[in-house]
Amino acid sequence: MTDHLGGGPEFTPPAYGDRSLADVVPSIGRALGVDLDGHPVGLELPPAPSYVLFLVDGMGAELLTRYAHSAPYLASLAGEGATGTAGVPSTTATSLTSLGTGLAPGAHGLVGFTARIPGTDRLLNHLWWDKSVDPVDWQPHPTAFGRLAHAGVHVTSVNKREFDGSGLTVASQRGVTYVGADRVGERIAATVSASAHQPSLTYVYDSDLDWTGHKFGVASTQWLQQLAMVDAQAEQLREALPASTRMLVVADHGMVDSPREARVDVDEVHGMRDGVALLGGEARFRHLYCAAGAVDDVVATWREVLGERATVVTREDAIGRGWFGDVQHGVLPRLGDVMVACHDDSAIVSSVDFAYEDTLVGLHGSLTSAEMLIPILVG
Repeated sequence: MTDHLGGGPEFTPPAYGDRSLADVVPSIGRALGVDLDGHPVGLELPPAPSYVLFLVDGMGAELLTRYAHSAPYLASLAGEGATGTAGVPSTTATSLTSLGTGLAPGAHGLVGFTARIPGTDRLLNHLWWDKSVDPVDWQPHPTAFGRLAHAGVHVTSVNKREFDGSGLTVASQRGVTYVGADRVGERIAATVSASAHQPSLTYVYDSDLDWTGHKFGVASTQWLQQLAMVDAQAEQLREALPASTRMLVVADHGMVDSPREARVDVDEVHGMRDGVALLGGEARFRHLYCAAGAVDDVVATWREVLGERATVVTREDAIGRGWFGDVQHGVLPRLGDVMVACHDDSAIVSSVDFAYEDTLVGLHGSLTSAEMLIPILVG
């Protein structure tokens, strides 16, 4: 499909109800013998008494294919049908919540790295959160993890101690046993212990590859070395688990390197701030919250300035394209009045509002195949 009005590169649409991140946990539940209210069948997994779900932040399917020599074990698991998609935007908070809840972003409501708190002129950063926002109110649906636990599955999350009780963790993973583990060795030991229960699902998260990609880029030596470490971790984990336990390796999104010359700073281009009351989202996928009556002018200006570097659409158009799945009424005002999805390696930065973001090399959030396609590897 071509999503850019008047031409441009093809975007990869989210495969909600088929092979998206929102379908992973319900599919594992089915493989464990628990059907979560007839969730659509798209991802078929082999039956097993216990599953380990290992999510590697930032390990896109195209990156794994391109750099298979640095991850020989994980590459060996890749075959026909070994890919799925992130949701939109292709960013960590949105993806982890789709994974944990079994819901598309339009239902769970974490619609980007940052999004407007309705009725205010403030943004909620979904990674760092805001103590004034109750994560249960913000994301009120029971999680898929919690629903499996309620159905009798022993569900454990093995993650860094600093994430225990965070807003994002509460929104996406509540209802399960949380085990803090900061090092690879203790993560593997905790996973092996938790997966001894039957039936069980043990979720393991690794954020280091994403951090490395942001700081150094996915074409860097540092990123390739980190990928090799992830590969070794996955292989060691598989070897430590009994043969009856299945391991499923996924990612939350991919990443692209954005060079300086491919970036547009909204604070340096005349007119780009006009009519924009609040700038949200992130560099590869912007939410623009507009002043009253300014939507048409904002769309026209941003399309003129960006040209073939991005797709600029209204909220209604984005929803009509199915980017967020079915959007619930309470989630609507969190979405930008206008949305900007970058093409190729471009980025929309703000030296005033998001100065740190402009220091990053690797970025994600848009609908290119490099960002949207994720591995789904059964080991």
